[in-house]
Amino acid sequence: MKKIIVIGGGFAGLQFIKNLKKGLYDIMLFDRLNHHQFQPLFYQVATSQIEPTSITFPLRKVFQKRKDVSIRYAEVLSVSPDKNSISTTAGDFNYDFLVIASGGKTNFYGNENIMKNALSLKSTYEAMKIRNVILENFEKIINAGAGYQDGLFNIVVVGGGPTGVELSGAFAEIKRDILPKDFSGIDFSRLNIFLLEGGKHTLNSMSDMAKRISEKYLNKLGVIIKKEVFVLDYDGETLKLSNGEFIKSKNVIWAAGITGNIIEGLAPESITITNRIRVDRMSRATGYENIYALGDIAYMETPKYPGGHPQVANVAINQGRNLAGNFKAMAYGKKQKEYEYRDLGSMATVGRNKAIVDLPFIRFHGYFAWYFWMFLHLMLILSVRNKLIIFINWAWNYVTKNSSLRLILKTDGRQ
Repeated sequence: MKKIIVIGGGFAGLQFIKNLKKGLYDIMLFDRLNHHQFQPLFYQVATSQIEPTSITFPLRKVFQKRKDVSIRYAEVLSVSPDKNSISTTAGDFNYDFLVIASGGKTNFYGNENIMKNALSLKSTYEAMKIRNVILENFEKIINAGAGYQDGLFNIVVVGGGPTGVELSGAFAEIKRDILPKDFSGIDFSRLNIFLLEGGKHTLNSMSDMAKRISEKYLNKLGVIIKKEVFVLDYDGETLKLSNGEFIKSKNVIWAAGITGNIIEGLAPESITITNRIRVDRMSRATGYENIYALGDIAYMETPKYPGGHPQVANVAINQGRNLAGNFKAMAYGKKQKEYEYRDLGSMATVGRNKAIVDLPFIRFHGYFAWYFWMFLHLMLILSVRNKLIIFINWAWNYVTKNSSLRLILKTDGRQ
């Protein structure tokens, strides 16, 4: 039986393995985490709306009924295509086919200061770190009394895409409904939430309606939107902006870009300037016969998408499914199918009863869009148990405008 090594247990890697027919291949999954993460709800973990365990799924639990799947909790260090092997923190392993679904990471555009001092949101751990930092800073305000620093009162989100919009809206709502109950000694009228966007609008990749309505919702919530502005530097205390302004802040969340998690060993000509692996319509990496790439790491040009596909979950999921079908066809000597992205639409939520949905055939916003957003995300959650937990949390928060999840959890064991 031929061996497939899959690097990454995100949306693409997970769907590829789940849709491979049992018993056709010997499958080995490598990930530096032991769980799958549901990225669209990271922002709710960061803003204390749901717990991280609600959106994380142990990989061994996901595949415990698949005897043809083995899992290695290890980091892949390099690939040796000439030897058909990978080097990992758990040793070297050979493959017949390699599927790279290592995803992406935050793109700081080469600015070392921003990378060192800003918070990012690409993992459950980073979502928890944001939650800890924000809550700790409010505790510092209480302790400092009149001597608080101005920067503690400014939350800055950089990037006006769905993640930035959802984070800003969520912070604005907890500022209004929740934090004053916990920190009665703080004047929250002084708390500012900034959303910085380099383009002309928020949600630039969505429809004109989405751009207009998202800004309307954010303005109504009191978010200060600054458009056509870039962050030049951030030293941990002060942001320097391209328009000459300076913003003092100890709470800067960078949601402005993504770059691929490239693994050493692939030929330079197969890698794009944004660290994505060039692939053909079968998801096969340029220059290789038995190496494939899926999801955020893959760069596939098609007539409909000459600049590559958007780095969203729907692309990753369907690329994984398509490649699984092709591996089945390969095993039976049948014709393989080229991947074609079908855009099913996009959406974003901007807080309670506020969401925007762009579908190919209709666009809408408001209450119904919010319910639609919640339903779709619940359906994408892997387990029934987690669907129920998240639904109960959402229902409780909706009725009470409160939650009991505002815990500062330290990794060093300090109390």
